[in-house]
Amino acid sequence: MTTSSELAAPSGTSAPDLGPSGPRILLRAGLAIGLLAALTVAICIGGPQIGATLALGGNTTSTDNTDIVIGTDHLRLPAHYIRFADQRQTGAAERVDLYATWPEMQGYSDATRGRFNDVTRTDGLIFLQISQSTMSRDMSGRIAPIYSHLFEGAPTDGPAGLTGHRMTATSGYGAEIFFTAPSGTTGGPDAFGVRCLMPERPELATSADCQRDVHAGQDLVVLYRFSSQLLPQWHAIDEAVLRFVEAKLVP
Repeated sequence: MTTSSELAAPSGTSAPDLGPSGPRILLRAGLAIGLLAALTVAICIGGPQIGATLALGGNTTSTDNTDIVIGTDHLRLPAHYIRFADQRQTGAAERVDLYATWPEMQGYSDATRGRFNDVTRTDGLIFLQISQSTMSRDMSGRIAPIYSHLFEGAPTDGPAGLTGHRMTATSGYGAEIFFTAPSGTTGGPDAFGVRCLMPERPELATSADCQRDVHAGQDLVVLYRFSSQLLPQWHAIDEAVLRFVEAKLVP
């Protein structure tokens, strides 16, 4: 007959045998601990660099020049003006996307970081897209032969001498308003024109409510976008964009 004292494990006995799988379990546990330790060291060493990369969010503070050829035009652009990392490559390209602070027309930097990262501020940036021209006329040149035939209803007064025109329902421009100014306001024979999707309230404005395209260089079209809050500065913006692009063209 087995007594209760025989069932109890004697004091000082070793741990129960884990069987053949015991060494493998201990090895896996050791490897896991080693990996965690290595990861901890990596985070301690590389944490600041990783944090800085994440903070940039694809932006760069580099001012190194990038030479981009679009069609027959050669542009030399500091990297911190170029929005997308994959476009910061010297060589031929179909287009390049840029951004700059307004009104300074400066690129991304430690000093301007807040302007680029503040999503609540919509009036501090200008966005540009430069590509080869596919039309013989820019937006100003298309007003008389094309856009004017799509205007509907009585014109309205816009900011800073602009005149607003609603577009027909079948025009494909939806609720956009086309703002114009008389010929000569852009320094050329054509009237000024810009398309805007006006917000119901000023606080609902975005950083790209309005867009306009202009010709530059030998065969470039520059499509630029800005907030409807900046419409009163339309003339200064138009001049600044053209000066900016012309300054980046290599003769």
